[in-house]
Amino acid sequence: MTRVTVTALHFEPRGFVPNNPRLPALIYERAFDPAATIDLTTFMEKIFQENGWPPQWRDGIYEFDHYHAQGHEVLGIAAGSAELVLGGEGGREIRVEAGDVLLLPAGTGHRRLRQSDDFLVVGAYPPGQAGDIVREEPSPAMKQRIALLSFPPKDPVLGDEGPMLRFWANASVP
Repeated sequence: MTRVTVTALHFEPRGFVPNNPRLPALIYERAFDPAATIDLTTFMEKIFQENGWPPQWRDGIYEFDHYHAQGHEVLGIAAGSAELVLGGEGGREIRVEAGDVLLLPAGTGHRRLRQSDDFLVVGAYPPGQAGDIVREEPSPAMKQRIALLSFPPKDPVLGDEGPMLRFWANASVP
């Protein structure tokens, strides 16, 4: 792995998107070096799996705002590049490219603005969690689930030494 730069982003609720009240989204720039392996997609899946985040799909990112109420999501950019919005309507625009990883706590809004023709993402969730697609205001029960949803003991990219442990483990419960 290459030198990783991690940025933590906290989002307030926006429109129908609740975002997460305690956990920041994490952006891992250059988490993987695309030139270091022949099959970056499989390599990302292997690392996510080893760290307790079993991969569940290979695809892109939807072009509409949505969030997941039943799972935290890790998105490994396996090929190409894209411009995304995190946090819902009027949120933060970011550019991602092969080798980057996004760790989105449950409730975090996200959508794709533009992508390259070869854009490919590996998606993974902790065991027992799911990437439900929610495009509406959360109920009070959904908000509570989002706020209290547990997460694995390892960072999906860097395992026992990863930044998720620092940024998420110290987050207070509302």
